[in-house]
Amino acid sequence: MPRQSVLEYFGPDSRPAREIAVVWRRGYRIVRWSYGDVFRAAAYFAGQLRARNVAAGDRVLLWGENSGEWVAAFLGCLFCGAVAVPLDMACDAAFAGRVAQQANPRAAIIGRDLPHVCANVPLISLESAEIAKFSAPPDFSFARPKRDDALEIVFTSGTTAEPRGVVLTHANVLANIEPIEKEIARFRRYERIFHPLRFLNLLPLSHVFGQLLGIFIPQILGATTVFADTLNPAEVLRTIHRERISVLVAVPRLVESLKEQIERDMSAAGKREEFQRDLEETRGERFWKRWWRFRGIHRRLGWKFWAIISGGAALPAEAESFWTKLGYAVIQGYGLTETTSLVTVNHPFRIGRGSIGKSLAGTDVKLAEDGEILVRGSNVAAGYWKDARLVPTVDEHGWFHTGDLGERDAGGNLYFKGRSKSVIVTPEGLNVYPGDLEAELRKEPAVRDCAVVGLARDGNAEPCAVLLLRGSFPNPDAAATQAIESANSRLAPFQRIHRWMVWPAPDFPRTPTQKPLLAQIREAAEKKFGQASAATASVAPDSHPLRDLLAQMAGGGLAPLSDRDAPLHLSSIERVELLSALEDRYQLDLSETEFANAQTVGAVEDLLKHPESSVTIYHYPRWAQSWPVRIFRAAVFNLLARPAMLLLGWPRIRGRENLRNVKGPAIVVSNHTAFLDAAYVMEGLPERFRRKLAVAMDGELLESMRNPPRGTGFLKALANRVSYWLVVSVYNVFPLPLHAGFRRSFAFAGDLIDRGWSVLIFPEGRIMRDGRLSPFRNGIGLLATQLRVPVIPMHLHGLFELKAAGKKWARPGQVHVSVGAPVRFDEADDPQEVARELDRRVAALES
Repeated sequence: MPRQSVLEYFGPDSRPAREIAVVWRRGYRIVRWSYGDVFRAAAYFAGQLRARNVAAGDRVLLWGENSGEWVAAFLGCLFCGAVAVPLDMACDAAFAGRVAQQANPRAAIIGRDLPHVCANVPLISLESAEIAKFSAPPDFSFARPKRDDALEIVFTSGTTAEPRGVVLTHANVLANIEPIEKEIARFRRYERIFHPLRFLNLLPLSHVFGQLLGIFIPQILGATTVFADTLNPAEVLRTIHRERISVLVAVPRLVESLKEQIERDMSAAGKREEFQRDLEETRGERFWKRWWRFRGIHRRLGWKFWAIISGGAALPAEAESFWTKLGYAVIQGYGLTETTSLVTVNHPFRIGRGSIGKSLAGTDVKLAEDGEILVRGSNVAAGYWKDARLVPTVDEHGWFHTGDLGERDAGGNLYFKGRSKSVIVTPEGLNVYPGDLEAELRKEPAVRDCAVVGLARDGNAEPCAVLLLRGSFPNPDAAATQAIESANSRLAPFQRIHRWMVWPAPDFPRTPTQKPLLAQIREAAEKKFGQASAATASVAPDSHPLRDLLAQMAGGGLAPLSDRDAPLHLSSIERVELLSALEDRYQLDLSETEFANAQTVGAVEDLLKHPESSVTIYHYPRWAQSWPVRIFRAAVFNLLARPAMLLLGWPRIRGRENLRNVKGPAIVVSNHTAFLDAAYVMEGLPERFRRKLAVAMDGELLESMRNPPRGTGFLKALANRVSYWLVVSVYNVFPLPLHAGFRRSFAFAGDLIDRGWSVLIFPEGRIMRDGRLSPFRNGIGLLATQLRVPVIPMHLHGLFELKAAGKKWARPGQVHVSVGAPVRFDEADDPQEVARELDRRVAALES
């Protein structure tokens, strides 16, 4: 009997309750929810909605970042029969407000930092399920929707900024899930060998494709879905390894960015030529030979990683070929929101190169005379919200006109050829497809990305290329001209490009799924070529994503956006947030040192054009937390450090009773008086904290010990490396740089907390010089709010006085170690104020 609703896939017994279902980062911590946690949190949201009189068929606005709470909130709507109205995290408040006005929701589930755009509508915090997941599910009965009942309304802007809601029913979603479930069943016995599969989903859950591979397919497989909080390619590669990812789900642009990141890393290691030679030699090689040839990359990404699923747009052939040569499966799919995400998909074990796959079982696909892709089946949406008609582009025979062009080979594989509305008809009456021209332009080393648009000419059109260049060129126009001429040499005469421009911003304006906004790009090109010739015209597009982001981060305090000399006026905390946002927006690795020196809008723009700048690499030793090293550390502390303290001056401990009820990991903050401070802090802490304590140390100094600068003598370099090993082993230190690289240090501190370790930080950033407490750095405020664990203030007194007096010994009790009452901070607290508060608490312990 066919399923009546998507709800039948979910329930308290649908999956082993203790298996991990979702993983995501919150601040500097990683949260892991089991299937049981997700079910209880979903039941919590369903209970909250029913308490606010939300009934079956009512709309619920859902707006927030990808997370376990988002999944639970979506399922909560499903459990009570409500219709979810998901919003993309990247949409602005104006668009969200128009969606809310159209959908008229009965309730809204919104992330903590997002505006409430629904007037007079009950609001539920998306993060409220963090506590609720540990409580017993409320007593409620599941809704019983039918196949034709609405499941969600997905609003898209279409070709205009006006929202248009696509109504998707349970039948629409089931038409995608059931054929995939049937195919999965054929290979279920092999999945057990690799269970659990882990998906790294970088697609927004507000999009149907993101839901399919972030919620529904993992539920069928019992897989784990990992959501990343960054699109920075270097961090994505680290996440693949750290989380032992099996399958990456991403848009084509990110797949290309990961390819470029690996190429940059090879260049930095001096292996670029060897790497390119290996890629060329893979032609005709079997999979296992390619896999062995690039085993170093497989080791870096993890032995479980084997496939990339790309959707949202066509993946360039060069990127597909690159990953295939490395020995990975590259799976492409095709679909639209109106077709509930999928129409065709590649089989993971029978992939057609360059193809977007074959149609799903139960879905009919054919090509019209002009090559337009037509779709018919249960996956086609019933219609648009508040539109009495069916989908307007469904003809009298039930075929949905996608507006996309395709080709089919003899084996039934479909190939994407671009949008029919984007076809450029030349004055000679010949059709030019922008995708063909873009494919040739992307082969040019100087071209990072491009878009080809049609410009009106005597009632017809001609192609115009808009380029993003890779790196820095003394003369960008000359570099662009050379790239155009080279691409033209490979194009047919009627396809050749005679007009082009270099986009003046670091990136194109893009949709949430990273597609270029062609309307804005075309408008900018029309401005340029409508006013001047290609050689002399200049253009300043209305949409400048970098400066829009800078203005948003600066809270509107930025000077006029057209002025490259406008100062940033950002605090240190805002700089950390801006750096992360820029790396996510432009998918680059930026030098934090150079970014710290960028004081104007123009300086940031120039930095974005030079992502190849060197970045100091700090090492974070996880081996220092292993059992053998822990045993060694305990022996050294008890046999050497404690006797040394007895000789130097046995400390008097005050306030340890404040920690009587503190069980889990914590942040310990203390003033910094001498090199032995860490040992005295450890002595002041109870044994349960002492045996699992990591110490933050000056990152620049620690890295110079590990890798002595060039010119250091052999014996001194050897002594430095031995010192590094000893200090890491004995004190379990990790680097906390003062100038650059601190974001990774904060992430490592979060990793330590996740693994049950407490962290000791000296927030002054340096050893006390004059006996007075130096102001705490703002970074400790950011850590205290993002790690969400108790902060234990401590104060050391007596060591500095001994050092200042030139004494080497102290009588027992002359050195004081004071332990203050733990304090917690909320994520919404101001990090700078938190740093000041901790400064005051530590200073108060001196008396």
